[in-house]
Amino acid sequence: MASRLVSLLPDLAPWRVSVDFRRLWVACLITNFGSFLTFVALPVQMKELTGSVAAVGAIGAVELVPLIVFGLYGGALADGLDKRALILWTEAGQGLLCAALLVNALLPEPLVWPLYLVAALSSALVAVQRPALDSLVPRIVPHEHLPAAASLNSLRWTVGGVAAPALAGVVVAYAGLGWAYAADLATFVVSVALAAGLAPSPASHEAAKPSWRSIAEGARYAWNRKELLGTYAVDLAAMFLAMPLAVLPFLADELDAEWSLGLMYAALPAGALLVTLTSGWTSRVHRHGRMVVLAAALWGVSVVAAGLTRDVWLVLAFLVLGGGFDMISGIFRAAMWNQTIPDELRGRLAGIELLSYSVGPQLGQVRAGAMAAWTSVRASVWAGGVLCVAAVGVLAVCLPKLMTYDVRTNEHAVRLREDRALAGPPRT
Repeated sequence: MASRLVSLLPDLAPWRVSVDFRRLWVACLITNFGSFLTFVALPVQMKELTGSVAAVGAIGAVELVPLIVFGLYGGALADGLDKRALILWTEAGQGLLCAALLVNALLPEPLVWPLYLVAALSSALVAVQRPALDSLVPRIVPHEHLPAAASLNSLRWTVGGVAAPALAGVVVAYAGLGWAYAADLATFVVSVALAAGLAPSPASHEAAKPSWRSIAEGARYAWNRKELLGTYAVDLAAMFLAMPLAVLPFLADELDAEWSLGLMYAALPAGALLVTLTSGWTSRVHRHGRMVVLAAALWGVSVVAAGLTRDVWLVLAFLVLGGGFDMISGIFRAAMWNQTIPDELRGRLAGIELLSYSVGPQLGQVRAGAMAAWTSVRASVWAGGVLCVAAVGVLAVCLPKLMTYDVRTNEHAVRLREDRALAGPPRT
């Protein structure tokens, strides 16, 4: 019995074998906590300065375009430049932007326009940095431990997603906006110091120089890899059609449970956290494509159930389930990406991945709000789940390579595994 329980715990092999993975993991965890302080503080300050819901909502709008443009070009930069240097410079840039927010908050009359400017620039830096982070992991973790690394990285994000917003709310409410920005700035100082200890990670000899032509080359590669295309399409469909966050405040009102709104927001990351804490089993699964499809479909089913039930505790339970299934899909998507994409293309494909898992939820908020206005809040939730299940089913039929993918026999996985074996183990 004890051995079965141990087998469910996260596989810590990447931590044990790679000092760079440990350093990067801790640095990103610290940054994640700090970033949530600003994530909460920025809209609160905008609300205090303007009193306008539209002004607060416009923060998301100014973040979207830099995310799309720089996410794609950031992937090309990650392939063509030293990944460690790219991570360091973007992390330092984020710290400077946080310092600007702190200075503005300390003014006798803080200005509004710097908030929008910082939001846009920060989104651009995140979009540039994330492909470098994602494409660095296959270099510093042995090939056979990449699924475990994906689970540990997911654990890092979910811990931050559950604990950091609560901490941020306390800091903003009781200490003030200036302290929130100052604490975030301190986390960037620590994370830069940790990232500085990473080994250099220069561009591979086969990598193309950063250009829009090289971005197009990455897009063609993704299009020709139908199993990869399937992971992007499934995630986009699931997030666009079934992400209910925008209507949760109204759902809590309809259930006469306004007190439950905070729990509803926490339910999805809580479900994801439960999965990552028991993710040891994921390293023993080989048919990753089927798991991506199954988990995305069950995410949709969970959202349907949350929209149909009238008991607030059942709604919370189904949202927790949904968050867990979404995390399972994410773990196996990351495993497929990391174990099959060549090193010289990894950054550009990471840029495409960034769009698939970040733009979808943002557009999903628009879908949920528009459908709620057209029909009703509950219909917006359950109908989105139904559409998600249907779309995932259609994609599974149209993309058979996604369903037949097996990491043991896939030609791209086999080739990359052989290349990694010839190159020798990463630094330990």
